[in-house]
Amino acid sequence: MKWLLTVAALLLSATAGYAQDISGTWQGTLENGGKQMRVVFRITNENNGFRAVAFSIDQGNQTIPVSVAQQGTAVTLTMVVLNAKYEGRLAPDGASMSGTFTQGGPPTNLILRRATPETAWSIPEPPPPPKPMANPDPSFEVATVKLTPPDFQGRYFTVKGRSFVTANTTLAALVTFAYNIHPQQIIGAPKWMTDTAYDIQGQPEGEGQPSDAQWRTMLKKLLAERFQFAFHRETKELPAYVLTALPAGHKLNKSGGDPNGLPGMFFRGLGTLPAINANMSDFANLLQAVVLDRPVVDKTGITGRYDFTIRWTPDETQFSGRGGQAPPPPAGQDPPPGLFTAIQEQLGLKLDSTRAPIEVFVIDKVEPPSAN
Repeated sequence: MKWLLTVAALLLSATAGYAQDISGTWQGTLENGGKQMRVVFRITNENNGFRAVAFSIDQGNQTIPVSVAQQGTAVTLTMVVLNAKYEGRLAPDGASMSGTFTQGGPPTNLILRRATPETAWSIPEPPPPPKPMANPDPSFEVATVKLTPPDFQGRYFTVKGRSFVTANTTLAALVTFAYNIHPQQIIGAPKWMTDTAYDIQGQPEGEGQPSDAQWRTMLKKLLAERFQFAFHRETKELPAYVLTALPAGHKLNKSGGDPNGLPGMFFRGLGTLPAINANMSDFANLLQAVVLDRPVVDKTGITGRYDFTIRWTPDETQFSGRGGQAPPPPAGQDPPPGLFTAIQEQLGLKLDSTRAPIEVFVIDKVEPPSAN
């Protein structure tokens, strides 16, 4: 009998590391400041791995994208948009997970239980995704360009439904966004192009929700029509950064968002970047447009869209000289590493300084915007 028990124990130990199928609906109640909030995770097992969404059903029916990582019985559910993470461990029967939920402050205990049709909490169905725009070459039906008020603080590009909105953006910034280039790739820009800021609102013609590429197409046309922006392309060797993947592989979480949807990348202060549904081109373009002082070339070879968060301590060369103004870390915590180290340690990527032949835009004509 003792021998049989030993064999059984060895078999249990040998199979404990095998990953169980965690697809299904998981739900639990989170204590938050004396209040109870019900949270639900819906996990599906697809050909390219797990995909998931979450709901805080006592706060509405908003769908929250979730990245899933599993190693044996250990399960991590990361919600980049909330800067939150659940780290749990599956029970032997696969019916529950015990773990902690962390969002900024100390971790909170949370038990998730696999729901059945009888026990599942009711979740209002989210609205269907908008119909994609079919026109591959759209234009703005209506667009306004106004000078930014002198006391306005901040700067942003955003999409609100079917409206494209910018605030406090220079023409140079608009060009770099429209063409995915670094300001150093613009040759012959007059001074007002980098000093004068504008607010833009545009509504596309036709029906459907534009993609990222379609929004950029509309902006390119607006630049040509309203600013008379014209240029020709040349190749010039410039200082640049090259983004590559480490031999051990990247540490990015496959996104559960729409593969054809827009990326979400919004800084939570200097040096904290959550990214949702972003590809490597999106990441490289953001680094060169906002953070770094030279173009960034994506040579990772990584395809697909990912959710990730990177935290680093910016130096004075980053964010147009504002990098040294990053807030200090919370008391008792060490500051995050610099950008180059953070990219390696947190993302499994590498950023190298080099010189490379880069396409540049030589301006042939540009004028202040025409009247609305």
